[in-house]
Amino acid sequence: MAALTPGTADREGLSRSGLYRAAREGRYERIARGIYLPADAPAADWGWLEAATRRPEATICLTSALAHHDLTDAIPTALDIAIPRGARIPATESAIAWHSFDRATFELGREEVLIPGSDLTIGLYSPERSIADAFRLRGELGYELARDALKEWLRRGEKPTRLIEIATRLPRAKTPILHALDALS
Repeated sequence: MAALTPGTADREGLSRSGLYRAAREGRYERIARGIYLPADAPAADWGWLEAATRRPEATICLTSALAHHDLTDAIPTALDIAIPRGARIPATESAIAWHSFDRATFELGREEVLIPGSDLTIGLYSPERSIADAFRLRGELGYELARDALKEWLRRGEKPTRLIEIATRLPRAKTPILHALDALS
């Protein structure tokens, strides 16, 4: 089930005012400013829906991506979303932390996943990209988060080849990852 905005209400045969009227009547539920879901829609993560609706290139990153891949026990206080540097950061009602990533490496390790309970997709960084970003931004996130995610990833039997390949293409990631791999082996 797709989220509707006043600009896309015509997909369901509604005008803007018709969408607002349907929301007042309880046929649609407002999940964020200007974003509506049918009242009978299956349960979905409203933060993911809002991020994907506001910015089609939105990508789950950092602690949120590590948590999604079960590489950390840390519970993010906000949904970490990456957008290409220079893109406008939208105003949101959900707890979303917007991060600007370099356009040249934005697609590296990115895949599209279906948002459960909807027909929208959102970007998600791979475990390797998420670990590399955690090391790259360790001053902001804390070194322990990156190290613990790497330890869990290695415990699962993953091989460092793909991780080093991604880290080589990202600034400030390769050297700390190589040091951590050396210390863990």
